[in-house]
Formats: sequence, C-alpha cells, structure tokens
Amino acid sequence: MPSQEELFDAVDALLEGEPQLPSPAERARLREAAGVTQARLAAALKSTPQTVKNWENGRSEPRPPRLQAYLRLLDGWAERYPAPAAAPVPGSAPVPEAFTGPVEQPAEPAPVAVATAPDPVVKAPVEVAGPSATSRRPARKAAPQTPADPRFPHGPLVVLDGDGSAYGVDGIVLDCPATTVAQLVEWTLKESGLGTPRLNRNGKDSDPLVVLTAAAAVRLGLPERLEGHEQRRSLRLEDDHRVVTQLAKAKWKLTQRGFGPWARIYRPAQAGRRQCVQLAVLSWDALDARSWPGVAEMGPAEVARVLVTYAARVITPRGSTATSGLELMTALRPPTRAVKNETTGAWESAYNPGSLGTEPMDPAPPEAPAEHPAAQGWTGGFLDEEAFQWVRDPQLLSDEECLLPYAVGLDLNTAFLAAAARLVVGLSAPDHFHAPKFNKKIPGSWLVDLSGIELDPRLPSPFTPSGRRPTGPAWYQTHTLAYAQELGHDVTPIEAFLRRETGAYLDPWHDRLKTAYADTLADLGVTADLDDRQFLAAMEHHKDVDPGMAAVLTAIKATVKGGIGKLRERPQGRHYRDGERWPALERPTWRPDIRAAVIAKARVNMHRKMANVAKVTGRYPLGVLSDCVVYASPGPSPLDFLPYTTSGKPLPGAFRLGTTPGLAKVEGVQEMAWAVDLMEKGLNPARHIKGGDAVTDEGE
Repeated sequence: MPSQEELFDAVDALLEGEPQLPSPAERARLREAAGVTQARLAAALKSTPQTVKNWENGRSEPRPPRLQAYLRLLDGWAERYPAPAAAPVPGSAPVPEAFTGPVEQPAEPAPVAVATAPDPVVKAPVEVAGPSATSRRPARKAAPQTPADPRFPHGPLVVLDGDGSAYGVDGIVLDCPATTVAQLVEWTLKESGLGTPRLNRNGKDSDPLVVLTAAAAVRLGLPERLEGHEQRRSLRLEDDHRVVTQLAKAKWKLTQRGFGPWARIYRPAQAGRRQCVQLAVLSWDALDARSWPGVAEMGPAEVARVLVTYAARVITPRGSTATSGLELMTALRPPTRAVKNETTGAWESAYNPGSLGTEPMDPAPPEAPAEHPAAQGWTGGFLDEEAFQWVRDPQLLSDEECLLPYAVGLDLNTAFLAAAARLVVGLSAPDHFHAPKFNKKIPGSWLVDLSGIELDPRLPSPFTPSGRRPTGPAWYQTHTLAYAQELGHDVTPIEAFLRRETGAYLDPWHDRLKTAYADTLADLGVTADLDDRQFLAAMEHHKDVDPGMAAVLTAIKATVKGGIGKLRERPQGRHYRDGERWPALERPTWRPDIRAAVIAKARVNMHRKMANVAKVTGRYPLGVLSDCVVYASPGPSPLDFLPYTTSGKPLPGAFRLGTTPGLAKVEGVQEMAWAVDLMEKGLNPARHIKGGDAVTDEGE
C-alpha cells in the first residue's frame, strides 16, 4: 500500500509535467494537412465542431480526458506533416494604433527613422550603485536589460538631468541638447535611439520614455513641483501654460489627461508609424513611493538602472504601476492582428483570438458596481468576491493557543498572480440563464443559496470576504461554487450570467510577471534552490542587498495588484453621479468579472491551505487579511508550526515557504498576548503583524 507522501509526490509530478499543446494556428494546420474536417475531429473526440473551432482560434483549451487524446493525435500528425520552412511573418507590417483602413504589406521591411538619424553624443558610461562587496548575493550576471534591437540601440528610456545628461541602459549617458519640451520630443524620436520592441508579434512597440529630474524639468521651462490640487491624479499644467502652448504651436498633441506627472505627447500616426513620447516628472511624484520606495531620492543613473530593469522584465512604465499592469495585459494579448484579405490581397485588421477585442463590454447587472449604468434599477443583489478580512472570535481561542508565546504572520507571494495561472475567463458578453445546472468549467456569476452549509467556526467561511456564514441566496463566481462542491456540498443555482466563449486570457501576463518576480528575488540573493531555513535567512535582509532591485520587486508586486484592480476601476471625482458612464468603461479591459474570478480563486486557495493545515496539525488561524494569515506558534519561525512530512518535505496542499507566487514568506512576528489583545478589541492581527498598520491593496 503506497504512503500518502508517495501519492502526493506522484500527483505533484503529474501536475508539473502537464502536456503542452502546439499553438492554435498549428493545430488547425495539422488538421487541414491531414484532410480532416472540424466536424470529423469533433466526432472522434466526442465533442462539437464549435468546440474544435474554439481550440483552433485560441478561445478555449481542451480539458482531460480529451486533452491527452487530442495531444496524441496532434503528435502523430506532426510526425507525418512537419511544418514547412519559416516564411516571412505576414503581420510584420506596422498596424496603426487606431485602425482606420487596410494596411499595405511592404515588400521589404519599412525603414526605421532612427537608422538615418544623426547619432547622439554618447558620454562615458556611469557606474551605478549595486550590491556591496560583502553582499551574500550569489555570483550572477547583472540585471538583464532590454533585448538588442537595431532600431533601439539605447534601450527603452533615459533619465534626463539638468545638465543635459540622459542616463540610460547599462550606464550609458547621452548628451541631450534640448532646452524646451518640444525640442526634447524631437530629439527623442529622431536621435535618441530609444524604444522597446513589441512583446507580441501582433502588438506595437513601446514608446520611448524620458524621465525628468527636478533640475531637468526647470531647464525645460516646467515648474519644479505642481501644487494646488486635492488629488494626485488631478495634477496637470494649465492649458495656457507656456510649455503647453509651445507644444501646440509645434503641432504636438496631449492626451485628455493633459500635461501631468505622466504626459504622453504625440502626433497622429502616419503610414502606420507612431510618433509618441512618454514623459515622467520625478518631482511631480510620477513614481509613487508606495510602489517605488526610495527611487525618487536616487541619483539619475540609479533611477535609470531601476526603471530599465523594470522595463526589461515587465514593460516600459506607462504611468502608475496599476496602469502598467493593465497595459501589459494588452501588450501580451493585442486585440487585433493583421490578416490578408484573400479577395483583395490587402492586409486588414481583424480580431486576435484569445484577446478581449477592441470594443468595451458591459457586465451582467450583479457583476457591476452599484453606480454602473447596468446596475441602475437592479434589485437582485450583487457579486461580492473580495479578499478575506476576517478575525477569529476570541471566545474560540483555546487555553493552549493563548499560552503559546508567538503570533507569526505568513504572507503569500503575489497571491493574485498565482490565482491568474491557467485561469479560464469569459471572452464574450454574458448570457442570462434560469435554473442552470452548475458547471465548474464555465466562467460566470451564479445565484445560489449556501446558507445551509455549516463549517468549523475556527476557520473563515470561504464563501464571503468577511468569513461569516452566508445568510441566504447570493451571487458567487464559478471558483467559489466549485470549492463548495469540492467540500462535498450541493450547488443548485437559481439563475446565472454565463459566458460562452472562454480562454486563459491572463496566462502570458502571469508567466511574464512570475519570471520577473523570481529573477528580481534572485538578484537579491533569494533563489529557488534555497532550503526553507536558508530562504528565511535570505528574506530577512534581501532589501538591504540592493535597494534599487528591492524597489523593482515592490513595483512588480504593485503591478500585479494594481493591474487586477484596474479591471474594475471605479469613477473618480466628487462631481460624479450614479448611473453616468465614466472613462474607464470605454476600455475593453474594464472587466469586473475577470477581477472577481482572480480574487475568488485567490480566496479559495487561501482557505484550502488553512483547512489542510487544520486537518493535519489542529492549528487554526487567528486572522486573515487578503494574502496574510496569522497563526499562534511555539516559536518565532514558521518552521515551528508548519506541517512537514516524515522525510522533511513541506506537506503538499498546506502553506509552503519559497519564492514562487502562491508560496509563503514571513510577514511579521509578535507576542501572542499582543494578538489576543487585538482580537478582544475586534481588530485583526493580520493587519498589524508587521508592527504597524499594514495597508493592503485588495485589487481595487
């Protein structure tokens, strides 16, 4: 009889070795090469032609057991019908950002403006601060920068100082002669050699970014600081400011946000070529200290190193980290692609399978915030999929728990990012159903009564953010109800809003940010090969190893939470009235249902880990706040209470320490008496375990 540990190891091996399918286009090529119709393939796999069509256009993925059968068939076809030699990519012609007509496909690559521009003056490279000689950081190459691209020889961005020195990638310093913003824009586009290649063949290159120090801003005629606005998001120059009028006179335009901390200056695209420069003004708080701790106080060369690293690993900053997180989704899943019209031979813009498209989509009434136009007059209740904010009733503390000396907080690494992995979300508009049969594979919102489910009160209810037991019918996202089924309870929907077209939209976003997070932790000496004790020791001092890379790490985490929050951006401004539309609603990426799916899955993942710990060790959490959970412990380390197998491995399914998203690290340690005192006051020890108010962003 195999042991539980052996079975868990075998299951983990299966999970790690999940087969990888070829691209949707290759699936279609192989089927057509074999002379098999979609209908015939569907019949063989006991499926439908529409499902096969969805597999081949990237809108959905096969699931076991069809996955293994489909993969076996594709492997057989691949041996018989190997792919032809690579041909020029038809989508390589530049497509205008706002498509207004067919794009001609050039016979040869279009010339790049910087190729014939005069070379900028390059000063000697500048050494920037890195890890100290006594650092425990392992021997490793410098933080990777942007890939070499002959069109952008000087990387994605520069930081411009008051003497005209522009600090960029790998310590390079360019000489920028501009003394006005208009001249700076011209220099950036024609001489600087700045920019970033597209992240997806159907996307567009990132615009060059110029970051201005306070001295550079003054040199260009800008005020050193902007004052007089109540909210940071309202900061902008007046329309009659000299710099704004100079730009208008030179036929440059500003976006509707005007000239603020992040200013986008552009001219309409010509022949598919963009003319756009992004500016960021450090002294106007362009880099929020919560997302970029300490960066605004760094020297220009070090600011450049930090931002270039973020640009190489994530995306060239477009504004706040939340904005960058949302822009990264679109950059990796562009809404359109160039396709050839077989009748006319011209290249046209078409929907890119697996993306959210170009048109905004209204949510179902229960998925919308109460102020949304779709929610006006709706009385059927609203979806409330938020992160945990729960504290255990102190009356349920045992004497043994109260006598333990420590309260230890665990924080899950980028919990929302972990939840985004392989997350199937809706790509089409919601359809309304009455009394449907629950299907855990269909993303959507379901009205179900879970109030009859009774669980251990020492754990939060997994069905509500407050952790309290539901009191009647309520709307739930698919993952929440799937977990109720997993716990052995009946799920009988009353009605539902479901989406027919689905796909793992966030997968490339997850993969890129997961790699960025791991690479940056490794730069700080925290690598995946450390055992648990070494990991805890490295995490105690990782922020001191390299403050610049520590800031990048914080920015990556803020990009995850902020990007998810942007999917349901609320209206801003005191003059807003319920029922009015607000600008964010015009984005295809305004998708509260996708945000709800991520948060529901993250909350379920957290509850599953807590339940497994309780089952094995009898320990229950004192409080939970989003991705932080606090336990009573006999010692000051999580090693003193986390469950391990007899062979010394972390127990599968419980909390595990490590660098991967979804694994845990120490959030803080306090005395148990401190935690009990907070709980008796109705306060959550998970919020204060660091020693102060731990402000968390639950993705709003």
